[in-house]
Amino acid sequence: MVLKTFGWSFAVTALGLVAAVLFGGWTAFGIVAILSILEISLSFDNAVVNAGILKKMNAFWQKIFLTIGILIAVFGMRLVFPVVIVAVSAQLGPIEAVDLALSDKDRYQELVTDAHPAIAAFGGMFLLMIFLDFIFEDRDIKWLAWLERPLAKLGKVDMLSVCIALIVLLISAMTFAANAHQHGGAHVDKAETVLLAGIAGLITYMIVGGLSGYFEDKLEEEEEQEHEEEEKAAREGKPKSAIALAGKAAFFMFLYLEVLDASFSFDGVIGAFAITNDIVLMALGLGIGAMYVRSLTVYLVRQGTLDDYVYLEHGAHYAIGALALILLVTIQYQINEIITGLVGVVLIGASFWSSVRRNKRIAEVEARAGDKTEVASGV
Repeated sequence: MVLKTFGWSFAVTALGLVAAVLFGGWTAFGIVAILSILEISLSFDNAVVNAGILKKMNAFWQKIFLTIGILIAVFGMRLVFPVVIVAVSAQLGPIEAVDLALSDKDRYQELVTDAHPAIAAFGGMFLLMIFLDFIFEDRDIKWLAWLERPLAKLGKVDMLSVCIALIVLLISAMTFAANAHQHGGAHVDKAETVLLAGIAGLITYMIVGGLSGYFEDKLEEEEEQEHEEEEKAAREGKPKSAIALAGKAAFFMFLYLEVLDASFSFDGVIGAFAITNDIVLMALGLGIGAMYVRSLTVYLVRQGTLDDYVYLEHGAHYAIGALALILLVTIQYQINEIITGLVGVVLIGASFWSSVRRNKRIAEVEARAGDKTEVASGV
């Protein structure tokens, strides 16, 4: 099971490390290995959240996620995205931006760093909306019940998550963005840039997430109707429309996953510049890490881990909330990537431990109930 799920990740790791040695020797090998570990540690919460969405898809769309999805994640976000940032911010053509990335790495790093406030605002708002919509929803299973119960009651207020997100964005633009650090340590007012990028992130979440949720709900309605009609021996033709709708639902959920992965990758891409400004090594290292995140997502789905450890999803969403706030803070202040990664690992680790304790309590209660039943039947 492990080899089947992680086989491609192992193969890509081997090829990536060999390519690194051929490209830049053993120093490059070490840099790529470090970047891979950085990406995995920063994106573990991404895998848990992805698994919660991916388990709703069938085997076909899970394969799409692992094939086309990984191409988008590795080549799109880890290679093309930084080049696009440079092209837009420096008003260069795509070919000029690529040439700059390969020939003038210091200037390339400078341009990406200067574009960081916009990147952080977009990704921060997208992730913050995911977190807010999660904690304001009333759930049967609660991890931190003392906190989640009152928040679920507040969540009944319409558009509360959007209002809070906009308030957070406004505060970020008036404080962090007003004194953002430009390359070289100079201060520059990025308030307008942060506001526009943050609103773009909010709109992207509402469009992609809204469409995904809409088609998911429609799919459930169609499945219920189909089941009722099958019981009544209804006419043929309904299954075809249900299949088409399932395709739409899966497509928009897949699109949502890709935008989600893009938002998670922002901190990894920016953090990678602390280790190297070589676009080739960056793509190799972050690409290897992205492969493991993908494989881990599928592994969690196939093993039913989220069903067995019910608080994992909670921990991952709290980690998302923390990452969103960290991204917004980094508009002005630099935060070490190790801290960012550790926050996610600690929250997910705590939720996993809570899940284990819950499972033990349930097992003990069931065991005691079984003993009483045996005694009663013996009497």
